[in-house]
Amino acid sequence: MNAVETTGLGKIYGRGENAVRALQDVTFSVKQGEFAALCGTSGSGKTTLLNLLGGLDTPTEGNIIIRGHSLAGMSSARRTVFRRRNIGFVFQNYSLMPVLNVYDNVALPLSFDKGRHMDHAYIRELLEGLGLWEKRMKLPEELSGGQQQRAAIARALANRPAVLLADEPTGNLDSATAADVIGLLKASSRKYSQTVLMVTHNEVIAQSCNRIFRIEDGRLCPEGGMLL
Repeated sequence: MNAVETTGLGKIYGRGENAVRALQDVTFSVKQGEFAALCGTSGSGKTTLLNLLGGLDTPTEGNIIIRGHSLAGMSSARRTVFRRRNIGFVFQNYSLMPVLNVYDNVALPLSFDKGRHMDHAYIRELLEGLGLWEKRMKLPEELSGGQQQRAAIARALANRPAVLLADEPTGNLDSATAADVIGLLKASSRKYSQTVLMVTHNEVIAQSCNRIFRIEDGRLCPEGGMLL
């Protein structure tokens, strides 16, 4: 079963003479439980693609299907709920709420969804697994960069998303912490059969994934999607 599928996906920013085509005719799929890397040079369209897949932006053309659901057919409100319940995000800049402590940052996605039970035992499991339980009452500014990124990953995993989208999750980390982060993402993917699509510039990290997609100038390269 394909967890993520796109057909003829395109994105144009601006109009007329100012129009910039960020993506063109992107067609690919990722199966449930796969851990895939998305590689390309700066400005190649990686982050744009990730934002479209997560429903943070809408395509100019083409379609996106997440777990059998077409994002194009959803209203903005329905897409927001679907994203919250099915997709997790890990951003390079962490995007933690500065006024909330680590525990409340991690629990934040669940607090938005009034129809979901707050699984405090699972949140503790995440924080302990990431070595953050003792830091749970700290504010983000009191953490190191690696600790902030681990908190961001815990938050992304809090609602056990079927699809996890990670934009350079190890970009600001030292090699040892980066290895720990990738290990955690892989372990979560295996345990919960999560599909992970990760943008990375690190070729070593990319080679550790099940599959690599390469994108240049808004197009997937012919050899993209090779199984490793």
